[in-house]
Formats: sequence, structure tokens, C-alpha cells
Amino acid sequence: MSLPLAVVRRLRSPLAIVLGSPREAAEMVAACKIPDTTCYQMDVYQAGRLREELTARAARAEVVVLSDLWELPARFQCALYPSPRGGERELKIDMVEQAYHVLEGKGTFLAISEVERDQLYPNLLKKIFGRVRADTQSQPNVFWTERTKERPRRRHEVLFHARIGEGESLRFLSRPGVFSYGRMDEGARALVEVAEIRPGDHVLDLGCGCGTNGIFAGRTCGPDGHVTFVDSNVRALALAEHNATLNGVTSFDVLASATAEELPARSFDVALANPPYYANLDIARDFVERCRRVLKMGGRFYLVSRRIDEISAVVGEVFADHQILMRRGYGIFFADVSD
Repeated sequence: MSLPLAVVRRLRSPLAIVLGSPREAAEMVAACKIPDTTCYQMDVYQAGRLREELTARAARAEVVVLSDLWELPARFQCALYPSPRGGERELKIDMVEQAYHVLEGKGTFLAISEVERDQLYPNLLKKIFGRVRADTQSQPNVFWTERTKERPRRRHEVLFHARIGEGESLRFLSRPGVFSYGRMDEGARALVEVAEIRPGDHVLDLGCGCGTNGIFAGRTCGPDGHVTFVDSNVRALALAEHNATLNGVTSFDVLASATAEELPARSFDVALANPPYYANLDIARDFVERCRRVLKMGGRFYLVSRRIDEISAVVGEVFADHQILMRRGYGIFFADVSD
């Protein structure tokens, strides 16, 4: 890829590239040609793909996976953010806020936006950095500014409450970049309403997000049970761990994994799966296969999706005998492990 001239003129080492798709971030590393470059990612799956893309281009950069960008030391002279055309507005704001704190004094922040007449960054950068400059005469738009003084850290987060039926209302902390920001997703709620959890069960919450499903399950299976939260997004796992403790779940562990291959076979009584609704079907297939491998004999499998027909074919490849229960406009796929 060719970088806008407004970017090239302002690149300095050391450089941080903030998020971006694996291909996009790798192309930027190759185009920047900055020897001391760090690529920040929030997801171990995306980070793995990014490393593959870098290798394919013979490009070199350190790939770091952290819950927060500002966990990196404030050592960068430049931070480059390839802002997605769509994407979550609150996450964009969060990344700009956090980028401020990884820059050294006089360090430069650059945002590249494909959105025509983008109104987010002029106001946002002026608010956080004090001033902003822009090149909006050609696409993509480029906005840049400099860190000039100290600024307190501002964490973007929303605390919401949720209950199942007449049960106790629980509290959940949520943050941008994690599924179901600011509320309990209706699909997740439907899944928990349908799933049968028994005292003493060992429960897998696969694709846990901020942990709502596993936490409600953990409250039911009790101290003699156990919940394992698995997600490829490390910010999600940090929230799941926080929320489990906040809501009195004492027996749990968390695993950052794109495949859940690390989990021992036939070790869970219940698997709750909440794959991304509109992602590639291969991801849903992987969720189903992993759940089947780790469930004990007689174990119970539950998966929620809106893509009823497509997911039914996927589930049928692994669980020949399964049911589909409709709840809140979602399909809940259920199966027992019988062999």
C-alpha cells in the first residue's frame, strides 16, 4: 500500500501502529519502513494472523497483545491509527485517549480515515490533544496532532445490570471493543434462559465477552462447580475476570485462545457457545467442534445464533441429533453428548 504523503512526512521511530486489520497493519509496517515498530492488538487471533501477514511480506515488527494500549510504555515518537470506516465509535475514542499516554513529549498521533468529511477526529483530537491539523483534500483523510502536556487517564466503561427471570440483578462492567458494550445482548440472555445448569457442573463459556453467560451459570452451579471463560479478546477476559469476582463467582479461570485447543478433552458438563453472529461460518464450525471435544459423556451443548439454517447445517455435522429452540428471535441449538 502507499501511505498518504501527510503521514510519510511525520513518521518517526519508535512507531506504534494501533489496531487495524492484520493485512492492513502488515501493509503499513512494510510501507513505513520504520525499524522500531510495535503493532498493538487486542485479540490473540488477530495478532496471530498479523504475524503471518508480516512474514509473508518479509516485514518486521513486534506484535503485542494487551487489554489496553496504554499498558505499553510511553516511549513512542509516533502513533499511527488506521481508523476503520465502520467500527465502534466508542472504541475509536478510547484508542485516541489511550494513544496519548504511549507518546513521549512532542510525540505525533496520526489517524487515517476513509470516511469522507469525517467529523469525529477534528473535534476529538482537539479535545484530547488541544489542537489538530488535517489533510482532507484527498482520500483517505489524515488528521495529526502532538502531545504537549500531561493529561489524566480516562477509562471508557459502562456498568450495566441484568437479571434472568426473577433472579437477582447482577452488575457487569463493559468496555469498548468487547461484544455487548453497555448492555446484555438479547442472544446471550436467550442462551442463559434456555441452558440447564446443575449444581457442581463444570461449565465452558466459549466466546465469553464480558462474562455474562458464564457468570449466571457460575451462580447456579455454585462453589462445587467451575466456570472456564474463553475468548480471543484479552480485554474481554479481563472484564470476565473482574465481573466474576464482582458477582461472587469464586471457582473460575480464564483462557486467552483463538482455538481452545489447550482445554482437556471430556472435561466439561456444559458448553455455552456464542460465536460472532455474522462472522465466517468457519468460526462457528470451530466453536461447535471444540465444544464437542471437551464435553463429557452426557454433557450438554448450547449455541446461540440468528443464522438458523446455516448454523443448523454446521451443528448437524458434529451433533447428528440436535434441537433448535427459538427464544427472543434467536435460535438456541441444543445437543447431548451420547457417544
